[in-house]
Amino acid sequence: MLTELRIRDVGVIADAAIEPGPGFTAITGETGAGKTMVVTGLALLLGAKADPRLIRIGAGRAIVEGRFVVDAGVAAAAEGLGAELDDGELLVARQLTGTRSRAFAGGSAVPVKVAAGLLAEWVTLHGQSEQLRLGTPDRQREVIDLHAGPELAQVLQRYQAAYAERAQAATELAGLQTAARERARELDVLQFGLDEIERIGPQPGEDVALAAEAQRLQSADDLRLAASTALAGLAGTTDDLDAPDATGLLAAARRTLESASRQDPALAAQAERLAVLGYEVADVAQDLASYLADLDADPSRLEWIAGRRSALQTLTRKYGADCDEVLAWAAEGTSRAASLRGADERIEELAGRVDALSADLTEMADAMTRLRTAAATSLAETAVAELAALAMPHAVLRFEVGPLGRLGPDGADDIALLFAANPGSAPGPLAKVASGGELSRVRLALEVVLAGDTPGQVFIFDEVDAGIGGATALEVGRRLRSLSAHSQVIVVTHLAQVAAFADRHFVVTKTDTGEVTTSGIVSVAGDARLDELARMMGGEATAAGRARAAELLELGAG
Repeated sequence: MLTELRIRDVGVIADAAIEPGPGFTAITGETGAGKTMVVTGLALLLGAKADPRLIRIGAGRAIVEGRFVVDAGVAAAAEGLGAELDDGELLVARQLTGTRSRAFAGGSAVPVKVAAGLLAEWVTLHGQSEQLRLGTPDRQREVIDLHAGPELAQVLQRYQAAYAERAQAATELAGLQTAARERARELDVLQFGLDEIERIGPQPGEDVALAAEAQRLQSADDLRLAASTALAGLAGTTDDLDAPDATGLLAAARRTLESASRQDPALAAQAERLAVLGYEVADVAQDLASYLADLDADPSRLEWIAGRRSALQTLTRKYGADCDEVLAWAAEGTSRAASLRGADERIEELAGRVDALSADLTEMADAMTRLRTAAATSLAETAVAELAALAMPHAVLRFEVGPLGRLGPDGADDIALLFAANPGSAPGPLAKVASGGELSRVRLALEVVLAGDTPGQVFIFDEVDAGIGGATALEVGRRLRSLSAHSQVIVVTHLAQVAAFADRHFVVTKTDTGEVTTSGIVSVAGDARLDELARMMGGEATAAGRARAAELLELGAG
């Protein structure tokens, strides 16, 4: 329930507030006084598009604040956004400047759509645009779905989830099927490379090792000469036993120092160092001898290495700079090939999932069709009774639930609302055959019926009385009063016959200084209310005008 609405610097309203309370609240005022700014302010709280032209001339910003009593679900959602509630009431605000729009919930800044979403489930604003929207199949389906109640809502929720899942699966399936030829070509290229690598069978670092071995085999004679010369210098040769060598010279030097160390012990350390050098030289000589024993030109081995290196170069030209990169390419290619082969399995899986979801959707769509057909009959019958009370005793209202011909996002039903105001007229589409006044009454009749299905709502009506007057206006007032028994009703009206049925009455007043026009909102009761009703009936606050107003109030109270 809306407990307070405060508007500052919106249109011609400088600063005004109303406290509508439960039941039926009427808002009236002279033409041009700014009545529609009240509806505009509420629309801003419900997420309407910000327009800098709404800011009052001379003001830097416009502010609308609404205080609402909310249920536990909305309270929890608001607190989850950081909002604070005051005795179970949530303050929602919208602020407009020349360059931006901001929204607040419980003192916390939130996105405009989020703030509006907190109110959207139980606050409904009806203006001329809603009357036009009532002529669309989507809105007509929504009306039927509301009347059908929780059973249909549950099926629709499951249906929409399955519909979204099928759409996602179908999109992925189509993409995979479209790319099937490209995947096949890529797989052929990958498989050719993998087979070639497997056939040659490179080993990590093999190309580097073979290059080194080939270099060694090709230089065998030079290497033998170098190793033999070095070995002769270290250990001597069998050809000239008297030729000096490093091993003999070191041994002689060591013995000389060992002998001299008897006279000077300091030389013993140098003798030990020479002994160590002798051991190292002997080790090197032994290694060189082993090297010479193993060194072999082996032309057949060299030829095999040349062939193997040629085969490896075939791979390194295509798949990497060396054997390690070739093996890395093979590992990645194996993984990619497995993924490409898996795409075919994924296609089969997705095709099966799409078929299964389509079957589920068809079953749920059939269930919704049955529920909507029953709800359409019930809603139309009850709404026709309401139209009779609104001075349309011969009106025909019928919802036709036909096949859409496909599974749509909300089912497989094509909804048409047919209407005829007079006997003998063939029912036709509401948007084409109903006048503005008839549209207003059809909308009101439906709201009265739907209010019984969803009590506790807040309904805000603008131009609900468009195109009507006289006795029909009295019936509109009665139906709004009836609607307010279940929900809070706020109506901007220019008809005294409607305003007389309200529990509370606010008047938008206008002050014109000649330079600027300013509007405010005041609550009227007693004589002040009689004066306003008299003005609305085209008269003045005379005794006769007040008498007619008093009769209306008495009629409204009854």
